[in-house]
Amino acid sequence: MVDPATFDFPVISETVEGAWVENVVRGDPTLERAYVAAARRLVERGAVAVSSNCGFSIRHQAAVAASVNVPVVMSSLLLLPALLRQLVPTNKIAVLTYDSTHCGDDLLGLNDPADRARIVVGGIEGGKFWRDELKRPAPPVDVAAIETDVAACVARLRVKDPQISTLLFECAGFPLVAAAIRRISKLPVYDITSLCRLTIASVA
Repeated sequence: MVDPATFDFPVISETVEGAWVENVVRGDPTLERAYVAAARRLVERGAVAVSSNCGFSIRHQAAVAASVNVPVVMSSLLLLPALLRQLVPTNKIAVLTYDSTHCGDDLLGLNDPADRARIVVGGIEGGKFWRDELKRPAPPVDVAAIETDVAACVARLRVKDPQISTLLFECAGFPLVAAAIRRISKLPVYDITSLCRLTIASVA
């Protein structure tokens, strides 16, 4: 998300004061004011849409969207209801997350139990990228480690649920390996960059 090469449009960045991997992933409600302040600064600087670099920021989607007059897409998890309706009812979506122990039903935005039953959640907690992101400062991103951990997670989930036909990356670091995972899994892969491109195309 912060690499200028990711998008073919300019990106403006702001830091959410007090936000670290630990408290964003676990869900610290006291961060909401800082999220709103950062979003307002972005719009003041000319942003025509607002996103975040952590899918767990979906907890602040409503507050941020209510605070600015531009489209707000805090997490790729917003795509889930639409993606489910693209598939035959027997197929499932695998949500690949940085930490599945904190990716509960409250973040998925699905009120229908039948929809929820079609979602499989898997995480890379305990892996190298997971450990590296908890360090301060975080070391350079190890793309090979992300690919290894995500590919292993996808393989585990597909053994358990062969009905998986689509992958959705919650983690904003995973788009670095989206092409590789598409090639390995032969499945469609969606992530936050997919949602950002769609959003920008609608306004710019």
